[in-house]
Amino acid sequence: MEIKNVVIAGAGVLGSQIAFQAARFGYQVKIWNRHTDRAERRLAAIKEPFMKDMHASEDDYKKAMDNIVDISNDLAATVKDADLVIESVSESLEIKKAFYADLGKVLPDRTIVASNSSTFVPSELVKFTSFPERFLHMHFANHIWSHNVAEIVGTDATLPEVKDAAIKFTRSIDMVPVVLKKENHGYVMNALLIPLLNAAQTLWANGVADPHTIDKDWMISNGSPLGPFMILDIVGLRTAYEIVQNQYQQTRNSTAKKIADNLKEMIDQGHTGVESGQGFYHYPNPEYKDPDFFK
Repeated sequence: MEIKNVVIAGAGVLGSQIAFQAARFGYQVKIWNRHTDRAERRLAAIKEPFMKDMHASEDDYKKAMDNIVDISNDLAATVKDADLVIESVSESLEIKKAFYADLGKVLPDRTIVASNSSTFVPSELVKFTSFPERFLHMHFANHIWSHNVAEIVGTDATLPEVKDAAIKFTRSIDMVPVVLKKENHGYVMNALLIPLLNAAQTLWANGVADPHTIDKDWMISNGSPLGPFMILDIVGLRTAYEIVQNQYQQTRNSTAKKIADNLKEMIDQGHTGVESGQGFYHYPNPEYKDPDFFK
C-alpha cells in the first residue's frame, strides 16, 4: 500500500499541523473542512511557531504550503484520489459518527483511514465505519514538527498491511511511531497528561488556587518547562472543553461539570487560548514571560 496523496479532514489546531507536516515532506495534501476560511487561518497561524521551533526560514514554510494543493468543503471531491485520510474533526462522538457516515459514501475502496482522536479509542469509532479493515488510529501531539511522536493502534479487523503502511508513512514525515499493543484511552501520552490537566482544573474549579499559582507551583517544584494551564492554552480551550464534557457525560461527575462550565464561560467570551490571543494567559506576551512571574 503506497501513500502519495493525503487528505486531512478537519483543520483545527492539530489537523492543520498534520497537513503541514505531511506537506513538508513532499506529500500532496488536501484539506477538507466545513469552513475553508478557518482552515486557511489555521495554516497561517502555523508559520510563526514552526519557524521559531525549527529555526526555519520563511522559504521553508512556503515550500511546505506549496504542497497543500486544495482546501475544500466538498468531501467527495477531496477524497476521490486519497491514499490516506486522517480524520481530525471535533472530539464529539456525534460529529465523528456523522462524518464517517458521509465518508463511507464517497471513499475509494483502497483508501486507508486513520483517526487522530485524542479521547476515543478505535473500537468506539470503527463501528461507525464501513471499512474496518482499513481503519486505525494515528494520534499526534501539538507542535507536531518538534514533538514528533505518532501513537498507532488498530482493531482486530485492521489489516497488517494497513498498519505497516501507517508506520511507514509516519517515519516518512519524520515522526517516531509508537505502536501500542492494545487500545487504551489516552494512548500513552494523554494517559499521562490528562490526569495532570484534570487535577489542575479541579484545584481551579474548587477554588484552591488560581491557574497562574498552580502553574507556578508545578513548574518550580518539578522543573517543568510548562504548567498545566499553559498546556491547556496551547491545546485550545475548545478541545479541553470537549474532553471534560465527554468525561462528564460518561461519569456524571459534578467536578467535571464545574470545570466544563468554567471553560464554556471563557469560550463564550472568546478566550479560547493561544489561537485567540487570550486563554488563561494573554498572548503574544503571556504573563509567565515576565521575570517576576516566578517570584
